[in-house]
Amino acid sequence: MLRSRQAFDEQLTQLHQRLLQMGSFVEAMLEKSMRSLTQQDVNLAREVISADDVADEMDLEIEKHCMRLLALQQPMSKDLRLIGTVMKVIADVERIGDYSVDIARTAIKLAGREYFKPLVDIPRMAEMVRAMLRRALEALVGNDLEIVAEVIERDDEVDKMWYSLLDEIEVIMQERPETVPQAVSLLLVARYLERVADHTVNVAERVAYMVTGEFEALAPTHRSDYQLPDENTTG
Repeated sequence: MLRSRQAFDEQLTQLHQRLLQMGSFVEAMLEKSMRSLTQQDVNLAREVISADDVADEMDLEIEKHCMRLLALQQPMSKDLRLIGTVMKVIADVERIGDYSVDIARTAIKLAGREYFKPLVDIPRMAEMVRAMLRRALEALVGNDLEIVAEVIERDDEVDKMWYSLLDEIEVIMQERPETVPQAVSLLLVARYLERVADHTVNVAERVAYMVTGEFEALAPTHRSDYQLPDENTTG
């Protein structure tokens, strides 16, 4: 019995490690997608798009691992919370990978064109979102509720940046109609980043559930009611 429990604990540890590996992999996808946009690097953008298949495989592998543990073991309540958290978190992380692909596709679309304004705010927003994701993963490693609260608080800053950028670009589009196609594409990138932040908050809140056994949002999650054209987000 002791040996069986030890083996189960080892499998839970492996599951935890695989989740962190997936999180780090997807964070790298997000970083590369933004670099492909700012540097107008088509090859790097294509690398991100190709990496999505790897992220999807990691997602499926982890899900299968979770299902095996549920089917073949008799997890205690704490173990069930861990397994359930992992299954929820990989869904959010996989979506972050999808948004990274969307940014990379936008980079390809806009490659070779001079931007109508220097890309400053969007990369700054991206760096904040990436920092949130890194911290959420750290919270997952250490079961740290203080980091969870920090991540959720940072989401408010991302929302403010999104609305500020939206207001600024709306004015530019009104004054310079020729910028509209490119402006809409860049607004979509900002919107993708805002959604990545929301998914990161989901990850953080799942960590809180895993630690406490209670699932309550620690802070309100802000959703934009501004409607942009279809995002064509990957599945």
